[in-house]
Amino acid sequence: MSDAAAPMIPVFCSAQEIPAGFGPAVAAIGNFDGVHRGHREILSAVVNEARDLGMRSVAITFDPHPEQFLRPAEAPRLLTPIAERLRLLAATGIDAVLVLPFDAALAGLPARDFVRRILVAALRVFAVHEGGNFRFGHHAEAGVAELREFGAGFGFAVHQHSSVRVRGLEVSSSAIRALVAAGDVHRAHWMLGRPFAVRSTPARGRGIGTRLLVPTVNLAPYAELLPAFGVYVTRLTIGARCFQAVTNVGNRPTFGAPSFAVESHLLDFEPVDLDEKTPIELEFLLRLRGEFQWPSPEALKAQIFKDVARAKRYFHLLR
Repeated sequence: MSDAAAPMIPVFCSAQEIPAGFGPAVAAIGNFDGVHRGHREILSAVVNEARDLGMRSVAITFDPHPEQFLRPAEAPRLLTPIAERLRLLAATGIDAVLVLPFDAALAGLPARDFVRRILVAALRVFAVHEGGNFRFGHHAEAGVAELREFGAGFGFAVHQHSSVRVRGLEVSSSAIRALVAAGDVHRAHWMLGRPFAVRSTPARGRGIGTRLLVPTVNLAPYAELLPAFGVYVTRLTIGARCFQAVTNVGNRPTFGAPSFAVESHLLDFEPVDLDEKTPIELEFLLRLRGEFQWPSPEALKAQIFKDVARAKRYFHLLR
């Protein structure tokens, strides 16, 4: 797995679920899509300040992503669906997560009322940590400057964090989504601090019953972000077993009518327990090439041998 199993922490699905006397708290607010290096730097500061003061550390996030509610036709596909986001947030050491349902009521809530109801009344925040591009409230009316003004009035501190840069690249969820969508999983890895990964289940068929008996696994239909069409060096984790793999993302045009699939060929295959409900994790390590329509199945087969050889060299160099 790309990350150790996260500890179980309280997840509150509304301000009303927060128990009386939960605060005082140190908090960060954000969508946290990807829980990337920049997010983790802010959350680490939240955790450290809360521990030093004997307070609770809280991440406040939203479901669905605000863009999915406000502009569904243009909303991005996410790096991390909510279940994966919560797992990654828990792994930061945060004490609790507040997941606010993003609906018409929250979208229309003025920034001051958000501060008063959520930060002050529900959490009794002592301090809030944010990045410089943070916006909140109705029509994103407020930013860090306004949050500081509210903090001065309500009695909490606001700490602004500079953007994190990795190898000259500014880390952000939108930048990582663009890299993954373009197939650049290598640079996405830099920004995330781990390989881009998809957690799902296997598609039906292809030898999957109570055992996987063929060296190929297809991903079940997946609604969020996938890399650009092409062939990738990957790792596929099934339970405690991690397989080296080559994965094709695309329509498989060489075999007639387009048929989209995320199909992984396991290089170090051995039969393993697997059915249609088994959780699997597919990590994308390196893009080998784009997807092409080859003149014949034989030509494709020859290319697949080359892809497998390159993937084996990649894994050999990782040793």
